[in-house]
Amino acid sequence: MSSAKVVNRFAGGEHYAPLSEIIIRPFLEAIPRIRSLLTGPPHRWTVREVGDGNLNLVFIVKSQGGGVCVKQALPYVRLVGESWPLPLDRAHFEHEALKSETAVVPDLVPEIYHFDAGLAVIVMELLEPHIILRKGLIRGQRYPKLAGDIARFAAETLFSTSDLAVTARTKKEHMAIFCLNTELCRITEDLVFTDPYRVAELNRWTKPQLDDIAAKFRNDAELKVAVQELKWMFLSRAEALLHGDLHTGSIMVTPDETRVIDPEFAVYGPIGFDVGAFMANLLLAYFAQAGHATPGDDRKAFQGWILETLEAFWTGFERRFLALWRTKNRGDAFTTGLFTDAAGTQALEAYRTATLARIFQDSVGFAGAKMARRILGLAHVEDLESITDPDRRAACELRALDLARTLMVNRAGITSVHQLRTAAEAIRTG
Repeated sequence: MSSAKVVNRFAGGEHYAPLSEIIIRPFLEAIPRIRSLLTGPPHRWTVREVGDGNLNLVFIVKSQGGGVCVKQALPYVRLVGESWPLPLDRAHFEHEALKSETAVVPDLVPEIYHFDAGLAVIVMELLEPHIILRKGLIRGQRYPKLAGDIARFAAETLFSTSDLAVTARTKKEHMAIFCLNTELCRITEDLVFTDPYRVAELNRWTKPQLDDIAAKFRNDAELKVAVQELKWMFLSRAEALLHGDLHTGSIMVTPDETRVIDPEFAVYGPIGFDVGAFMANLLLAYFAQAGHATPGDDRKAFQGWILETLEAFWTGFERRFLALWRTKNRGDAFTTGLFTDAAGTQALEAYRTATLARIFQDSVGFAGAKMARRILGLAHVEDLESITDPDRRAACELRALDLARTLMVNRAGITSVHQLRTAAEAIRTG
């Protein structure tokens, strides 16, 4: 598929072209809202392409009076190239997801200034002095509000799009939008749940150090059943609208603020998928710290902070989701009028508690799958990739894979976040 001209089914996409410094100035100048944010003549604006992800172009455009961030979908996977075509309409799904998130947590997502479906472009708030969370964790920086903010983001966005909060009709109408996000779902289905467990052309890992463990994963029948069960859950449980890619590269932070970006993988799915994705990336950061340790900083204290953040995230999510269920259960699931007497109230509360326990175990399993794919699949994480010594990196990765398998195969036996923390610590020190 040529990147020069692509038809987008959500608009007259014949005018699509990848943005460049030449194209982006007149494009932004023609948008009144943006022109009010970018002062001075366009030729004086600074334009910098900063996209370091796997899929898109991202530009930072600044003037003396302000700046914006411009994100454009490419018609292929940027990480691979034009040999892997990808629909432009993922920008539409991202825009719809951002609208949904803004409705409940406007302070935790960037403000959207403009959306152009034909160009597959979203112009949004420039987040400064925020940095990508993953980069901060690599540097050993602590973020005191992180756990609480992401717990609130996950609880609010997932509850508000579930049958607990909205009518069946409203949910089905919203689901119909995201059911078309099939190509990005396929990426998740293949790269997370399938490719690391078979011979796949795009798989990669630290060679030759991880050759044996990669082969073991491909031949581990118990593990493959576990991960395919998780895949089936992802395919069939439309519990809520997922961010779909809630990792530490999709979160921008300062010590005082947290913003969640990049929900282009949004789809209705199991609540535990988003929760597990964030857990997985904290755990990857945890195991990577040994590779970033120096004689003056063994990173052990920071590893402890990461696990404290993991615990605080889950307990905060659980507490907030339960509170929402108790006070805002206005959907068609668990009609409140059925539980007015003492026995009904007690039974419903017991069910709520059991449901959160089930979501936790789902999250544990999804966390394991997310960890494994970042070591044995196509798209890796900078936490580990930036460890330049391959032996040192492989040692960190082997520990992470050890935990990943446990989380997938034995998720039913991990019943508390403290138990999850203990399992991680045992593997690091073992």
